[in-house]
Amino acid sequence: MSGGTKGRSGSASVKSGKFGVLALIFISVVINYMDRTNISVAANAISQDLELSPVQMGIIFSAFAWTYSIMQIPGGMIVDAVRVRILYPFILIAWSLATVVQGLVSSLAALVGCRMAIGLFEAPSYPANNKIVTHWFPERERASAIAVYTSGQFIGLAFLMPVLAVIQEWFGWRGLFIVSGLIGIVWAVVWYFLYRESGDSQDVVKEREEDAGQAETHSAVVKPVRAAPQQAAINWQSLRLAFSSRKLWGIYIGQFCLGSTLIFFLTWFPTYLAEYRGMGDLKTGFLASIPFLAAFCGVLLSGFTSDWLVRRGFTNEFSRKTPVIIGLMLSCSMIGANYVESTAAVTFFLSLAFFGNGLASITWVFVSLIAPKNMVGLVGGCFNFVGGLSAVIIPVAIGALAHDGDFRPALALIGALAVVGLCSYLFLVGKIEQITLHEGEEGSTVEPQAA
Repeated sequence: MSGGTKGRSGSASVKSGKFGVLALIFISVVINYMDRTNISVAANAISQDLELSPVQMGIIFSAFAWTYSIMQIPGGMIVDAVRVRILYPFILIAWSLATVVQGLVSSLAALVGCRMAIGLFEAPSYPANNKIVTHWFPERERASAIAVYTSGQFIGLAFLMPVLAVIQEWFGWRGLFIVSGLIGIVWAVVWYFLYRESGDSQDVVKEREEDAGQAETHSAVVKPVRAAPQQAAINWQSLRLAFSSRKLWGIYIGQFCLGSTLIFFLTWFPTYLAEYRGMGDLKTGFLASIPFLAAFCGVLLSGFTSDWLVRRGFTNEFSRKTPVIIGLMLSCSMIGANYVESTAAVTFFLSLAFFGNGLASITWVFVSLIAPKNMVGLVGGCFNFVGGLSAVIIPVAIGALAHDGDFRPALALIGALAVVGLCSYLFLVGKIEQITLHEGEEGSTVEPQAA
């Protein structure tokens, strides 16, 4: 009797610990994206106040990604080497301070510098998120966990877009940045005192052992979660492997294309509504929230459906790839907004496209499933590096394509890239299996895993 009670208590402890950690990541993602995208809410006011052209605004939008992309690989290495409880509060405070300073400057160069600083310190955040989920959650729950924290970027912005618009209405664009930055600083302190490493929890260790035992019996359905966190050595052979696998390049290219749709909504979307569609700032703030709600529904549907399919015995190819492929197909519908005039029709096509983007946004699960053991952070960094290049290229490309106020070529570009991403997952990624390094060998081999 006591053993059964202890088992139930341990299970409850594991669940409460995991879900508490997931809540911490979720809120951190909301704050992360608030500090990335408040510039899009403020863009119209900034361009008027500082007399900046669309191309100059495109450079400001892009500046975040210059450092964010470059630092993905070093950031991933840092995540593999540094305890997350120490690293996360540090980067939170650093990018939040840069956000505050952003509200105090008055030149193009200073704004670009602040955006670069925010990108620099946000770079390790998503590799860290993925590492946390990989260590805290067994594989059968991992897509759902990734979907939940990824949904923070959509649901947070869905509700924050109107709130940020109101803050700007009250305090101006400078006040918007200052308020955003102060929120992040406070949250960094909360994170440090609440978060614990998974290795500190005996219940999580026990759950790993139980999962490993179940996997031996039901290997066709469930694979064991990886071992407790280990600090990986940083070496160039690992980096070479991360860029020599066709399978990994498949998810890298797919992430670039997926990110292109996201970046449009995070940067130029409010300007598209305000200038090209002729809506006011407050109306833009509320209408801009609708596609984010659609994306939120998409990512949660994708994650929970994907894990349900795994538990029902479907292969990883079907369970993990299907939501991504359907999502990228739906993202192509953005082009439909070029051929309608009414606000309702435009909102429908853009919401459908962003719903598809949300549906495809469980792609981090492929990092968790494919990356070699102890290289989750590094591969996550490479994955986010290539994906982050979309944030370098796309804002400037849209600024150039829409320099005369016509956004139709820009929407066509985003739709075409969704097709490229679809092809990448269909033809490059192949079978979902972990890449395994053999000690002492120059190269690496791929050992099949039960799917």
